[in-house]
Amino acid sequence: MPVTVQQLTTRDSDALRALLAKDPAHNLYLLGLLQEFGIASADSRSSMAYWGRFDGKTLTAAVFVGGGGGLVVPSASDGSVTGVIADALAERVRLKASVGEKPAVDALVRSLCTGKPRTSKTYRLFSVSADDLGPFTNPLLRLAREEDLPRLMPLAAGAVRELYDRDPLAEDPHFEARVAQRVRAQRTYVLEENGELVFKVDIGSRSQFGAELEALYTVPSQRGKGHATLCLGQISRFLLSSLPRLTLRVEEKHDSLARIARKVGYLAGRTQRLVLAE
Repeated sequence: MPVTVQQLTTRDSDALRALLAKDPAHNLYLLGLLQEFGIASADSRSSMAYWGRFDGKTLTAAVFVGGGGGLVVPSASDGSVTGVIADALAERVRLKASVGEKPAVDALVRSLCTGKPRTSKTYRLFSVSADDLGPFTNPLLRLAREEDLPRLMPLAAGAVRELYDRDPLAEDPHFEARVAQRVRAQRTYVLEENGELVFKVDIGSRSQFGAELEALYTVPSQRGKGHATLCLGQISRFLLSSLPRLTLRVEEKHDSLARIARKVGYLAGRTQRLVLAE
């Protein structure tokens, strides 16, 4: 069968969803993007597009491209399959950021990234279902509110510094707006003790197939007190009352967070890679 690469259109929505649903844990990020934004029509001016690899008429892999390369996310597949799409996009996309399974991201970087990426990190994807959860809860964990923003901002910035070795307050003029938008979208949870916010966690992507948690952060002075374990257990139990699974990416050198995830009941999956080119 001939192999072709094509931009996906609205008529490919069911095929893309079916492809991603074959491995929902490792495709949760893309499933969330698909549910939230759908597939733009080919004649629209949307900055987001999906490109697919077809074996004959069968969709076998896909890549999301946002902002002309501002974010490039591959479906879960091996590097050779993703590489076919990457090669086809080489003349039109310059990768600025990418996240996904390591072999697939490696293929994207080879074809779409000029020079050495500024940041490259490897992660282990952890996942959990309701049957795996341990007995860890903290009912004081709550949704962040807009009036929390002045106290929340240092935690949000601290999480980015630790996760990506970047200072978002100095480098990203839209950072505060994005933190506020996530709060308004009810995707940030916080723990408050004695008038101080001591822990935060975000829901980065959500669909009927599950949700991905990100940016867990405990203020340094409050570490070692069990906040992360209890709060991860609490939000996991809450979300799994209506969703089939959760995932969490843990940097491979971050042994403490990996231990917390395993303690709560998360199981380690395949290796992921994050690349920031600019």
